Amino acid sequence: MDGTVLVADDDRTIRTVLTQALTRAGCKVHATSSLTTLMRWVGEGKGDVVISDVMMPDGNGLEMLPKISEDRPDLPVIVISAQNTIMTAIQAAEAEAYDYLPKPFDLPDLMKRTARALDSRQRVPRRDDPVVGGADEPEELPLVGKTPVMQALYRLMARVMNTDLPVLITGESGTGKSLIARALHDFSDRRTLPFVSVTAADLADLEGPAKVLARVKGGTLLIDEIADISDEVQARIVRMMDVPGDHVPRFMATSQYDPGRLMEEKLVRQDLFYRMDGAALSVPSLRERVEDIKLLTEHFMLRSEKEGAPKRWLSAQAEELFRVYSWPGNVRQLENAVRRLCLTARADEIARSEVEAVLGNQPETGPVLRGGDSEKLGASVARHLRRYFDLHGAILPPPGLHGRIIREVEVPLIEIALEATGGNQAKCADLLGINRNTLRKKITELDIRVTRRRKLM
Repeated sequence: MDGTVLVADDDRTIRTVLTQALTRAGCKVHATSSLTTLMRWVGEGKGDVVISDVMMPDGNGLEMLPKISEDRPDLPVIVISAQNTIMTAIQAAEAEAYDYLPKPFDLPDLMKRTARALDSRQRVPRRDDPVVGGADEPEELPLVGKTPVMQALYRLMARVMNTDLPVLITGESGTGKSLIARALHDFSDRRTLPFVSVTAADLADLEGPAKVLARVKGGTLLIDEIADISDEVQARIVRMMDVPGDHVPRFMATSQYDPGRLMEEKLVRQDLFYRMDGAALSVPSLRERVEDIKLLTEHFMLRSEKEGAPKRWLSAQAEELFRVYSWPGNVRQLENAVRRLCLTARADEIARSEVEAVLGNQPETGPVLRGGDSEKLGASVARHLRRYFDLHGAILPPPGLHGRIIREVEVPLIEIALEATGGNQAKCADLLGINRNTLRKKITELDIRVTRRRKLM
């Protein structure tokens, strides 16, 4: 890399790490803990790229972006933040940041983004109508998450927010698909227009589509669970999208089926699918974002406290049970469980036994998307890999993908095989069809714990 990078962060460790990494990569670096100093450097014409935190001792980094854009329109700004809500991603996009990364960030990833920023030296296209804060405070939005899958989803939402592309939102029940659609509307250029959600019943009669278009008035139309709509009504939706009248709405749809199944099982007409699939957003299940469970739990506990419930917190054992539970009802089930515990717990610290009483017996983890119980392993892996690539947008995933994916499959395979054979490595090796020494080597390399348990078979 060749260029000068301005780094602004109040964390001395982060400044040191970035300075060392960028210097080794061939860059000149100016680092500061002050936004005032950063803005002085920008005003003096210094720097080819800016890397800035949001919350600084002397101000908000996002609030400085319009001034930087005005004074130095070709200066890319990469925003890094420990605030892991969708609002930060949206605000960064609306403030014309070149890129946004949540903390803790992956250093090689940040270096790659910085290199691209140095190469491009192009600013993000300006939006004529920037989003302003609404009545809801950011902390009231339940769309929170620090895991890579959620942060990637936030960035994708920010990119499609103010486009007219139709949006297909897929995910299990309780993951917040309708919430995603509402957020896309509420922070878009159409936010002053109606947001109308319809089901198959609203479109059943011949006049249904016309009535719906009259209600939406050029705002956003959300079709809930599009796969549940009959072929005849789907044909009406196609005609409605082709000839929407004077006020063209933005079309969105949700489904518990993944896009591949919608087409393979002909749950959605081909002509309708290709019209709706302008931008595909896949909302991860809670099982796919385990590290967010604690964050969401604290969020719901704080909300319950604001509504009059006593201040509560989970014991270490209760917190671990929350972490390993499968959450078939996803975020909606988590919220209901937390609210109930906040009202019924015997003490301020919630015990594991109380969590067990609320959650009941551990249910089997269901398929990632409805109807997936007959899905072949290869198709399931392919679907997850496609989503993994999609979530990176135009950016390739970090190098070493083959090894990471093989490890993802190999670790649970060996662990389950060991459990099934009661920890007997000879039987496990025979079951897997590999040499016993090979198994031992993999157990060591993959750091797999071997325990003697009751055989499953």
